[in-house]
Amino acid sequence: MLSSVYEAQKPLKEQYKQKPDLAMVIDHAKTSGESALDPFHSRVEPMEGCGVSVPVGVHAAVGGKHDAPTPGDLLCAALAACQDSAIRMVANLMEIELLELEVRVTATADVRGALAMDRSVPVGFQAMSCDVRMKVSDDTTREKLERLQVAAKACCVVQQTLKSPPPVKTRFIS
Repeated sequence: MLSSVYEAQKPLKEQYKQKPDLAMVIDHAKTSGESALDPFHSRVEPMEGCGVSVPVGVHAAVGGKHDAPTPGDLLCAALAACQDSAIRMVANLMEIELLELEVRVTATADVRGALAMDRSVPVGFQAMSCDVRMKVSDDTTREKLERLQVAAKACCVVQQTLKSPPPVKTRFIS
């Protein structure tokens, strides 16, 4: 049998009830490029010290070569990965057998905002969609499947962050 989300989370929930401050986690990422002079390429380490580095490029729509994932692609990847994880964990908690799962995220932006061509066009994505294709075991009721969908959307950290964004501070450090 696969590992149980309930068993993994039970001691954590007990610990967080006793010491809520332990529930605060900090995720982080950092970039580094081979050359600070290259305006179109960099690398991002999504978890400092993990040994994984992802190449980052600039979208062709703003002058880049689009020969590597763009920051927008990485944002889509973060949402897809988080929604996938949420679905898998909630399905495990609800004892729903997932047979197949694919999460596809699409984001649309009018790049005139990023190119400072039109002040009425916002910088950033104007729309994002998350399409989930999944197959569950035949014994899963429609009601249970609907509860899975509601719960998975509600506990997807990235989706909830995008819906209600926190303040973001940028500091330039010399």
